[in-house]
Amino acid sequence: LRQYPTRRAEVSTAAVEALERMRDESKRATLQLVDMECGYLTVEFFRKLPQDAEKGGNPTHSIFDRYNDAYLRRVGSTVLQYVNMVCAALRHSIPKSIVYCQVRESKRSLLDHFFTELGGKEARALGRMLDEDPAIIQRRTNLQRRLELYRTAQAEIDAITWK
Repeated sequence: LRQYPTRRAEVSTAAVEALERMRDESKRATLQLVDMECGYLTVEFFRKLPQDAEKGGNPTHSIFDRYNDAYLRRVGSTVLQYVNMVCAALRHSIPKSIVYCQVRESKRSLLDHFFTELGGKEARALGRMLDEDPAIIQRRTNLQRRLELYRTAQAEIDAITWK
């Protein structure tokens, strides 16, 4: 795109617009990930905490008197480990969510936009739109003619060779 300053500006503007369009969807997906982690605990993580009277407390006492300090510290430590685990998982899944929802869809949208826009234009209109140097246009035209000449010559050589 360095060769085509006008097209570069258009691509940049269209890319920003596409990313903006996908921002809300990306935000929604990210918030769903966070809500999912907040709303549903991984039960297996907490199963290692003892729940019976022999290991954790006396069920005949009140809830405040039932458990000793060591047990409550263990519960607090386990909850902290769980929170850290969830935060680590979110640190990995949130960027993936953003890339999937925003960047991937914006890229597809951008490609569709330019394919539709550029698909119907003729070569001269494309050349003017790209602000391409006339010398480069002439060189490309000459190379296209030369390539066609080579293809014609190859076809004639093949026809003579196989007769």
